[in-house]
Amino acid sequence: MKEHPIRSLPGIPMLLALLVACLLAAWLFVTGTGAGSDAGPSVVQLVSAVAIGLVALLCLCGLYMVEPNQSAVVSLFGKYVGTVKDNGLRWNNPFYSKKKVSQRVRNFESGKLKVNELDGSPIEIAAVIVWQVVDSAEAVYNVDDYESFVHIQSESALRTMATSYPYDQHEEGQVALRSHAQEISQHLREELAERLADAGVQVLDARISHLAYAPEIAQAMLQRQQANAIIAARTRIVAGAVGMVEMALAELQKNGVVELDEERKAQMVSNLLVVLCGERSTQPIVNAGTLY
Repeated sequence: MKEHPIRSLPGIPMLLALLVACLLAAWLFVTGTGAGSDAGPSVVQLVSAVAIGLVALLCLCGLYMVEPNQSAVVSLFGKYVGTVKDNGLRWNNPFYSKKKVSQRVRNFESGKLKVNELDGSPIEIAAVIVWQVVDSAEAVYNVDDYESFVHIQSESALRTMATSYPYDQHEEGQVALRSHAQEISQHLREELAERLADAGVQVLDARISHLAYAPEIAQAMLQRQQANAIIAARTRIVAGAVGMVEMALAELQKNGVVELDEERKAQMVSNLLVVLCGERSTQPIVNAGTLY
C-alpha cells in the first residue's frame, strides 16, 4: 500500500455555494406553501425545495479541515482512494470517509528497560526516538495502530541493540555502549528504520537517554571501575618513575658525580621508586657518614 495524492476542491467556495442552495431551498419552500398569498401550495416548488435542501445537507458532509503538516487518507466503502495534503477547508465526495494523519515530527522517551548486555551483565537502558509519518497510506492500512506500533518496535529494537554491545570497552577498538555514543545511535536508527519502514514511518534520530548497571550489581561494577582506574593510574606512575630513575642514573654516570656499584645502584633505584610511587610524601634520612 503506497500513498498517492488526489485532488480536492476548495472548501470555502463550496461552502458558500451550499449556503446559497440552502437559502434557495428555504425560499422555494416558503413560496411553495403559499404563505402570505391567496394561491394554494405548489407541489413542484415544495418537491424542489426538499430535494435541493437534502442535496445541500448531504454535500455539507463532504467538507473537512486539513491542518498544516497533516494529511487526510480518503477511502470509499473500504477502498483506498488517495491522500489529500492541501491545507485548509477542503471538499470531496460526501460518501468518502476521511482519516486524518499527523505528519509532524514527534518524539518520545522509552521506559527504562532491563536487559543483559553482550557480556551478560544486567543493565538499565532508555532512548529518545524522534520520528515522523512520511507515508499516510502505509501508516493507516499496513498496521493496526501506527503510534502503538512505533512504541513497541522501538523498545524491541533497543533491546536487540543493547544485547549486541558490552557496557564498557574491554579491548582496543571495541565498540561499547558507554564510550561510543555516535556508533550506538547509528545502529539504533538503522534497526528502527528497518522495523518501521512498513508503517510509513521515518526515524529522524535515536539516542540513548539513560544507561546504567542494574541496581543489584551497580556497587560491584563501581568497585571494578574504580579498580581499573587505580590500575591505570599506577601503571602511568610506575612508567614515569622508571623513566625518571633511568634519567637520574644516566646523568650521574654522564657527569661523573659519583661512581656506584651494582648493589648501590639497586639500592638507589629502590629508594627512588619508593619516593616517586608512594602515595604519601616520604621523610628523608640524611646519611652523615660515608657512602659506603
